[in-house]
Amino acid sequence: MDTTRLINKYPNRRLYDTGSSRYITLEDVRQLVIEGEDFVVFDKRTGGDITRSILLQIISEQEEGGNPIFRTRVLRHIIRFYGDSMQGAMSSYLELSLEFFNEQQQQFRDRLRSMLDVSNPIAALRELTPLQRPIWKNVRREVLANLRQRRESDNAEKTDDRNS
Repeated sequence: MDTTRLINKYPNRRLYDTGSSRYITLEDVRQLVIEGEDFVVFDKRTGGDITRSILLQIISEQEEGGNPIFRTRVLRHIIRFYGDSMQGAMSSYLELSLEFFNEQQQQFRDRLRSMLDVSNPIAALRELTPLQRPIWKNVRREVLANLRQRRESDNAEKTDDRNS
């Protein structure tokens, strides 16, 4: 049985969830994503799949809010990959990185949940620390390397500006 929810977008720009038989908002679609619901959005006029477009619209609205995930510099880097020979590799890299991050986050939650079920939480924390230490060392190493690259790039830009 296919459990993919069907959402239609009508010419009046309203979204209709055929599963719940009601009109929904982008915030409702965002909640479906958060809840892990599988869905597809079709343009009722053309019949085309516009799921990506709707997801990008949700990201755009979230980014306009108070605490964006993508800083301007990151967005510029991503834009530079469009049309580049590495575009496919970048897409795969981002997808795999997010999957790895989600797996690590879930493992941490599972460990934390099991830790709270034990009689001695301090011992559980001691047990958890060595498992997380290598991950945090890698994260720290990557952050420091990126900061160094950023500083060097900023310095190079300043030098270029002075020489112009």
